[in-house]
Amino acid sequence: MARIVGVDLPKHKSIGIALTYIFGIGRSTAQKICDDTGVDPSIKVGDLDDEQIRKIRENIQQNYKVEGALKAEINMNIKRLIDIGCYRGIRHKMGLPVRGQRTSTNARTRKGRRRAVMKKRK
Repeated sequence: MARIVGVDLPKHKSIGIALTYIFGIGRSTAQKICDDTGVDPSIKVGDLDDEQIRKIRENIQQNYKVEGALKAEINMNIKRLIDIGCYRGIRHKMGLPVRGQRTSTNARTRKGRRRAVMKKRK
């Protein structure tokens, strides 16, 4: 099992798909990494030799921000928006949709489960 940037890649998948298990690497970036390192994207991860894994690991560390560093940068960007008090920061703080979506319906992912409302007792 190949371990790259702290992520165990599945042996039975091709390297072009397995690289997408790393946070911050999608299909096109995985394809580009394979092209840059000279590794065939259709080779299974279990069939890679140590030299190919080393090339891929070095390429990712030198050219891409992934996993913890990328998550930290995203969180710092959100924190900056909240600190300056802009509209997007306020929406993040309140847990509402940030990019202009409606909230009267269909905002359950951001707002969470519905809260029950108690009826007044007489």
